[in-house]
Amino acid sequence: MVPPIYQTSTFHYPAEHSEVRPPGRVHLYTRLENPTLSQAADLIRKAENAEMGRVYASGMGALSAAILGSLRSGDEVVALEDLYGNTLTLLRDEVSRFGISVRWVPSDRSDQVEDMVTDQTRLLVVETPTNPTLRVHDLRAWSRAARKVGAHLLVDNTFATPVNQRPGDLGAHLVMHSATKYLGGHSDLLAGALVGESRVLESLRVTSETLGATLDPLAGYLLVRGMRTLALRIRRHNENGRALREELEGHPKILAVHYPGSHSEAEERLCRTQMSGRGGMISLVLRGGSRQAHQLMSHLRLVHPASSLGGVESLASIPAETSHRQLSPEERKRRGIEDGMVRLSLGIEDPADLVEDFRNALRSMD
Repeated sequence: MVPPIYQTSTFHYPAEHSEVRPPGRVHLYTRLENPTLSQAADLIRKAENAEMGRVYASGMGALSAAILGSLRSGDEVVALEDLYGNTLTLLRDEVSRFGISVRWVPSDRSDQVEDMVTDQTRLLVVETPTNPTLRVHDLRAWSRAARKVGAHLLVDNTFATPVNQRPGDLGAHLVMHSATKYLGGHSDLLAGALVGESRVLESLRVTSETLGATLDPLAGYLLVRGMRTLALRIRRHNENGRALREELEGHPKILAVHYPGSHSEAEERLCRTQMSGRGGMISLVLRGGSRQAHQLMSHLRLVHPASSLGGVESLASIPAETSHRQLSPEERKRRGIEDGMVRLSLGIEDPADLVEDFRNALRSMD
């Protein structure tokens, strides 16, 4: 009932198979393939309704393999401006060193992405809902833009998970996860994943194996364990997100509550057609700025200050000091990341307990 862990770096294989990559399912070396990792990748592939999957040592390892394996000097990436901080750093600071250009799509022009691609565009990168503003973007529109110029669309689905959203069904060629988060679900592993069309994943195989961002088999085993309860956990994450949004919207000490669908009526309509659930991520903007953001975090008892997300416990962080600290204040402000923003990853605690914790914390703030 519990899959074994193939905690090995190398494998014995029949002597007659002397090629570098033996035929069939004969394993050679864990950097290339390992049964535990193959099982984890297959579970994520099935959850995303994809043709093929591969797991990596981290979400950034998966993203790096996808970007570096898809592009060469002279190519162009079209990317949403509102991305996870390290994704922005990779595209802005690292990729440019290899002669690859990036065209940024402002969040308020996301529906015009089809007008921004060119004949040099080879890859489009988008995440939805976004980190940390929880904006939702039309994946069908991004897919149309990619296919218009024969490019590939990569979607970061970490926040939504395949329970709430399947980008492949909406036209994405590649779906990326920081499996450290909801897929693992217990804050005890680092992992990443890419799933999607077989021909696209196969084109990344050499790059993936050469870069060597290989997931350890023990982490792969923990990822398989986490995936077995994913649907159950996401139901409670969704429930807690709804409950806290209802509680906090309109609170006198809170300037804004960011939640999928909350930014406009058009976004709410998009959520209804693109997502089956809204998730457990919420970002609050405190009227008192950074001072009150720190106050709120210090008064919470069930919610722990920590920079990650997607675990069974509730976490809170200040994006200006954690996930997007590498951006200048001007860049953060342009993206709607205020100094008084607190990003919440709601766990699987009882929703009434979480609501009461926030009531008490807000009541205690000056």
